[in-house]
Amino acid sequence: MAINFEDQTTLFNFVVKEGNGVKGMIDSGLSSVPQPFVQPLAERIPTQKALTCEATQPIDLSNLDGPQHKEVAKQIVEAAETLGFFQVVNHGVSVELLELLKSSAHEFFAQAPEEKAMYLKEVSPSKLVKYGTSFVPDKEKAIEWKDYVSMLYTNDSEALQHWPQPCREVALEFLKSSMEMVKNVVNILMENVGVTLEEEKMNGLMGTKMVNMNYYPTCPSPELTIGVGRHSDMGMLTVLLQDGIGGLYVKLDNGEWAEIPPVHGALVINIGDTLQILSNGKYKSAEHRVRTTNIGSRVSVPIFTAPYPSEKIGPLPEVVKRDGVARYKEFLFQDYMNNFFGQPHDGKKSLDFARAE
Repeated sequence: MAINFEDQTTLFNFVVKEGNGVKGMIDSGLSSVPQPFVQPLAERIPTQKALTCEATQPIDLSNLDGPQHKEVAKQIVEAAETLGFFQVVNHGVSVELLELLKSSAHEFFAQAPEEKAMYLKEVSPSKLVKYGTSFVPDKEKAIEWKDYVSMLYTNDSEALQHWPQPCREVALEFLKSSMEMVKNVVNILMENVGVTLEEEKMNGLMGTKMVNMNYYPTCPSPELTIGVGRHSDMGMLTVLLQDGIGGLYVKLDNGEWAEIPPVHGALVINIGDTLQILSNGKYKSAEHRVRTTNIGSRVSVPIFTAPYPSEKIGPLPEVVKRDGVARYKEFLFQDYMNNFFGQPHDGKKSLDFARAE
């Protein structure tokens, strides 16, 4: 029986509530973008004449171990202070694993709708796995053109037991092989502001680890839709694998948007809100968004690192002493999470929660 996508309640139930996703909608033969996915003009992404970002040139992390350590550390610091985004190569994750990640993401989303819908938040057999569409679709002016599966890490055995079968092993390997790099980058950024993080503090600030797989189906009219709306990430650092299609845009200081083009074998790293707050604003959480495309279905695989919900967050005392003022208040990270996930994407508005009175 054909689905009446003209009826917005029917459409929302089919895509979001029943877990067919954007992919299920496209697979049903849809040839135009339904109204609930059409973005306001101000949010649309012009695909012509896109600027290309200076973060194109990847930083070679293998040079951290040699005489060029200071120079590489300086590149990382400069990127964190300005754009909030940079690409890295020789990061410790094999190119073979990156290719496997992309194919396992496609394998997960190619499954029958019911195989994915079993992980919808309301029915998922595990609190570690959540499948869905868009960010907070019931509160958005227009739904984002994206399906995703989110896998929270507690320990290896629970990941291998509960994460979805098509991607559990490769996603876990990606997480584990990235963490040394992530800690190295955080240590470099902390050293630059005169802070040495004890291991216990580092573990608290990066205790929440999550691997997502995002799927952006081919879109008949990319100029009307967005894959992900304007936002910054809430955590410490995000590590992102892009496929070859591209579509990631970052906001520049002058208000323009520039694309971070895919580089084979590279990973994208971006600064999150937590790191901006800890550094008292010295490091910049990057506002970014994702466009859709009509040339093929795109996948991306981010690792999110963030504090434990029970962790108290605020500008580090050493940095406040240097700056003479705390630009952000101290708060429980759980409260920040509740605020972040309680509203649609809206640039860096989530950071307002943390600003000092």
